[in-house]
Amino acid sequence: MVLRLIIGNKNYSSWSFRPWLAMKATGIAFEETVISLGAADFKSRVTAVSGAGRVPVLIDGDVRIWESLAILEYLAEKYPVAGLWPKDAAARAHARAISSEMHAGFVPLRQQLPMNVGRPIKKREIDAAAAANVARIDAIWNECRGKSGGPFLFGAFGAADAMYAPVVWRFRTYAIDVGSAAQAYMQAMMALPAWREWREAAKRETWLLPHDEVDWPDAPRE
Repeated sequence: MVLRLIIGNKNYSSWSFRPWLAMKATGIAFEETVISLGAADFKSRVTAVSGAGRVPVLIDGDVRIWESLAILEYLAEKYPVAGLWPKDAAARAHARAISSEMHAGFVPLRQQLPMNVGRPIKKREIDAAAAANVARIDAIWNECRGKSGGPFLFGAFGAADAMYAPVVWRFRTYAIDVGSAAQAYMQAMMALPAWREWREAAKRETWLLPHDEVDWPDAPRE
């Protein structure tokens, strides 16, 4: 039975992007259903398959998994050959720690720099709290790639990269300054064929969510 992934708008849904990219980049077959976050029936349609009423939701037969990190853990167990977590125990613990940090933190950055794939690259000023988030992420990327040698956080693409993937979009879209190692990491992520597939699909969407358009009432597109 083929896995089914229910996701929100590809232009905006950072949480949806994480498991989608992980599955695409590692060759895990699945079917997708896109439901606009702004759809009038969004809550009822998603609640029907997940009590949380939020995307993403992974459906595997009678199994329902919601929350991006939980989905990644499920996939890692079901498809060990995908290598979503490092083989080395210490590296694996590190990857899980920074993934959990991403899952639970960086609220100012999320609020001030919403994911918006189609927005033209244009610098946006951020406050001290968001700037501290940027500095912390820059340090994480530097440390991980310094130990692994890259091109991704732990050498090959994995779950930790999927967790930080929306941040790459945010840094690119809003022209956030990061160090040279972080820039190299961003280039490696954006060179993934799966990344380009998501980008092209996002650009074809016509839905607009004012809450995620920082230039509103303008909604410029590349």
